[in-house]
Amino acid sequence: MMKVDHIGIATRQLDEALTIWRDALGLEIDSTEEVTDQGVRVAMMPIGESHIELLEPLNENSPVGKFLEKRGPGIHHVAIRVADIHAALAQLKEKGTRLIDETPRLGAGGCLVAFIHPSSSNGVLLELVQRQ
Repeated sequence: MMKVDHIGIATRQLDEALTIWRDALGLEIDSTEEVTDQGVRVAMMPIGESHIELLEPLNENSPVGKFLEKRGPGIHHVAIRVADIHAALAQLKEKGTRLIDETPRLGAGGCLVAFIHPSSSNGVLLELVQRQ
């Protein structure tokens, strides 16, 4: 069964973004880490059965850095939790979906992740997440 795993929000600085999410709304930080492969520092905060994931680029050339340059801070992606990421990717590919990642890679928290190109999902960057 699929559900929203998290909503990724691009921000220039985590500390700045935390003033609303942590300080004003009272969300607690589950974890923070650097995902060097993706060029980001992340902070995960649970909200209901899902999470808010704040994304700070490690450099301007990272995907999130380029996103911020082009669009500014805001929603970067929606992540959908799947039970079997390999099966989900195979099904999407079979249906002609444009994939950024045809094979999963390691993401924040040790999850397997893969991205679906926004051109196949009405302009929304989708991330598939399989929790270990």
